[in-house]
Amino acid sequence: MDVMARILVTEEIAEGGLDRLRAAGHEVDVQLDLSQLLTQIVGAHALIIRSATQVTPEVLEAGSDLMVVGRAGIGLDNVDVDAATRRGVMVVNAPQSNIISAAEHTMALLLSQARNVPQAHAALTQGRWERSRWEGVELADKVLGIVGLGRIGKLVADRAKAFGMRLVAYDPFVSADRARQMGVELLGLDQLITEADFVTIHLPKNKETTGLINRDLLLKAKPSLRVINVARGGIVVEQDLADAIREGIIAGAALDVFAAEPTTSSPLFELDSVVVTPHLGASTREAQDKAGDTIADMVQLALAGEFVPFAVNVNAAEANETLKPYLPLAERLGRLFASLSGQSPATLEVCCDGDIAGYDTRIVTLAALKGFFGLFSDEAVTYVNAPQLAKDKGLEVRETNCATAADFVNLITIRGGGHSISGAIVGRRGEQRIVVIDEHVFDVPPAANMLMVKNDDRPGVIGTVGTLLGDAGINIADMDVGRAAEPGTAVMLIAPTASVPTEVVESLRRAPGIISVDTLVG
Repeated sequence: MDVMARILVTEEIAEGGLDRLRAAGHEVDVQLDLSQLLTQIVGAHALIIRSATQVTPEVLEAGSDLMVVGRAGIGLDNVDVDAATRRGVMVVNAPQSNIISAAEHTMALLLSQARNVPQAHAALTQGRWERSRWEGVELADKVLGIVGLGRIGKLVADRAKAFGMRLVAYDPFVSADRARQMGVELLGLDQLITEADFVTIHLPKNKETTGLINRDLLLKAKPSLRVINVARGGIVVEQDLADAIREGIIAGAALDVFAAEPTTSSPLFELDSVVVTPHLGASTREAQDKAGDTIADMVQLALAGEFVPFAVNVNAAEANETLKPYLPLAERLGRLFASLSGQSPATLEVCCDGDIAGYDTRIVTLAALKGFFGLFSDEAVTYVNAPQLAKDKGLEVRETNCATAADFVNLITIRGGGHSISGAIVGRRGEQRIVVIDEHVFDVPPAANMLMVKNDDRPGVIGTVGTLLGDAGINIADMDVGRAAEPGTAVMLIAPTASVPTEVVESLRRAPGIISVDTLVG
C-alpha cells in the first residue's frame, strides 16, 4: 500500500510528522474524541497514538483494516501488543525520541526533591518566607541507585556523575564489565535499596516490574531515601510509598507518572515531602518533534510493507547494516520460490551462508516468508503476520546458518518440496543475483517476471526461444545458460522486460527442443 492509506490520529502529535505522512499521499484523519474510537477506527489502515488511547482487543477487532499502530513515544502499556500480533497488526514506537527529555526531567525532579524547590516556591508565592522549613540535602557524595540501566538510565548516570554522586544500579541484563565502563556498580535490588540515598526508576512496565517498588522493599531502605519515578506508573505501589513517607520509613519521593492517568487525587498529593508533575517526562518541544517525525517514518515504512526498525512485535532482532541489504533479496527469493514450487511445501528452509550467518538472521527468514506468502495471499503480508500465516497453513519453517558459502561472501537459500533457489549480493553497487535454481547455476538479476527453460543442449534452441519472445514483442533484459544435470540438456534463465502471456509460454513449451518452461514471479 503506497498511497492513500487512511491514518487515524487520536492524540496531539507534532505537525511536522503528520505533514510528512500527508506529503507521502496518505489521508491523515485527526480525531481527538477518544469516546468515539470504536467508530473512528473503522476503515483506518494505521493508528497513531500517545499514552491516553487504549488499544484493546475490541479496538483492534473494529479496526479490521489496521496494518500498524504507532505510539509516538516509548511506553506501550496502553497497547495490547499480544492481541495486535495475533491479528497481524504491527506495533511500532519511537524509543529514542524522548530519552534526553526523560533523563533531564529525572534530574529536575532529583534536584527538586533534594532542595524542596516546588514547596518553597509555593510557600513564598502564598506570602510565607519559610527558609528554615525547606532545608535540603546536597547530591554530592550521595548514593544514587538506578533501577534499569538502559538508554535513559545511562543518560541519568552520566549526568549524576557531574554532581559527584556515587552510582549503583540494578539491571539483570547488563554485565558487570559494561556497568564498570559506565562508572556504575551493579547490585541486587535489595542491596541497592539498602545503600541508596536516592533511587531513580527506568524500567518498562510489565508483569515482572508492576508493583516492584512496594512496602516490603521500602522497609529495607535508609530513612534518608528519596524515590524518583519518571518511567511508568504502577511500578511503584503508590499507597505503599505514601505510607512509607508518612511513617518516616523513607524521606520523600518525586513522581511524574501514576498507575491511573490522568489523576488529580492521590494519597501522595497530601504529603509535603512529595514532588509531582503530570507526566511531563517527554513534554519538551524537541522530544515531541522527534517522536512525531520518527513515528511518521515508522508508520510509512509499515504501510509500504518494508522493514520497520522500531517494530516491537516482530519476532526478530533489529536488522543491522550488514543484514539490511539482504532483506529485499530474501523477500524476492521468497516470491520466486513460491512461483517455482507452485504450492506450499510441508517444510520451508531458509539458509544463510557466509558472513551473515554469524548474525541473528531471524529477520531474513521473516522477509523470505513475507515474499513467499505475498505472492498468493489475499491479505497484506507483513513481518508480523507471516509467521502466523505459516502456522495457519501448517508450514514448518526451519532456519539454518551455515557460514560455509564457498563461492560467495554471503548466500541465501530457500528450499522445500524438492525445489531450491539461492541468491547473493555482488559487486560494489550491491546488486542482487539469482545464482542457483534447483541445482542449476546461473548469474541473473532477479526480475518481476522470469522464465526458466529446460531444453535439449543443441544449436538453434536459444534462437527459437528468442524468436518466439521477439515475435510477441518481448525483449530479454538478462539471460544466462547452464548445463543441466541430465546429459544432453541445458537450462536457460531469462529475465524478460515484460510479463510473458500464457499463450506465448504455451508456444514455447511446444517448440522443438524445449523440455519444460517454468514461469517465475519475483
